[in-house]
Amino acid sequence: MTDIAWTVRTLKTALDGCDAVKADEFTPRVVEGTDPVLLVTMHHHGDLEAFVNVSEEQIAASVLLWPCDEQADRAAFNEFLLKAQKLVPLSNFGIATVDGRDFYELFGELATTTSLETIVIELRALATNAIDAATDLRQSFAA
Repeated sequence: MTDIAWTVRTLKTALDGCDAVKADEFTPRVVEGTDPVLLVTMHHHGDLEAFVNVSEEQIAASVLLWPCDEQADRAAFNEFLLKAQKLVPLSNFGIATVDGRDFYELFGELATTTSLETIVIELRALATNAIDAATDLRQSFAA
């Protein structure tokens, strides 16, 4: 844990100096908007993009998986996800709407005072879980 809560900009600066970024494992950048977010491109995971939001209450990291309307038997798949949720370490499944279209997403939350080392571990776990979900789960429920 840190003594000071992270913001998007302080987290980006800290990530820029960490070993994972220096080794080109991932690249963080701030995406400006009403509420700026970090976009972390995970190079060791096929350039998977993780979005990191930092609020006063928590740090939330998420990865979009695939559009919900492409999922065969969506109701059965959603029920499976709810039952299997506890089998995915450090991540949760959800649905996010992007430009009017629903996508399955994988996300995790941390305290705003979480150490940089733990944040890096969470980003790696989230990326690994997203790749596993996109290959194993999606294929298991393919049309």
